[in-house]
Amino acid sequence: MPTSRRLLPRAAVACLALLPLLASAHTGDGVVGGFASGFLHPLLGWDHVAAMVAVGLWGAFLGRPAIWVLPVVFPLVMTVGGALGVAGVPLPGVEIGIALSAVLLGGAVAFAARPALWVAALLVGAFAVFHGHAHGTELPGAADPVAYSLGFVVATGLLHLAGIALGETVRWPYGRAVVRATGALIAGAGVFFLGRAF
Repeated sequence: MPTSRRLLPRAAVACLALLPLLASAHTGDGVVGGFASGFLHPLLGWDHVAAMVAVGLWGAFLGRPAIWVLPVVFPLVMTVGGALGVAGVPLPGVEIGIALSAVLLGGAVAFAARPALWVAALLVGAFAVFHGHAHGTELPGAADPVAYSLGFVVATGLLHLAGIALGETVRWPYGRAVVRATGALIAGAGVFFLGRAF
């Protein structure tokens, strides 16, 4: 089985391999309705970025199998939330749920929380519904839902990989403190987002 030292360069190469896809992947509806728009959408919202990085960070902090389970659970459940948003199914407190995801996931890293894997996955999945719903309701009217959704799922995965890469620094001196401090920063940002949500 490859070590994490070998996996990180491979993940970086995989990310770079996606760059040509990003340059040309659209559906004919223009940037507003295609893959590129969906890809950029989660990257432009700091509340989404913070929570998605926290998922990868917490997964890396918890180690195997959480390092892969949490970043897979999030986008899978997020697509369910996205479908609910596209279908117009109401979900109360979406912005509050998104802000709380940064507070609690960042806090879990900051306080070195180590729950059972199913508890961590359940928490990540619950927050993924809110993130997905927000993306689904913000889907541009002219968008191709499949291409747009694929774009934001890929962007989400890359944000998780960024969190995993940072989380892997726990293996070096002072890395654990850096990871926990990053979790605290994410939680603090979540408190700010929560204040704006009310």
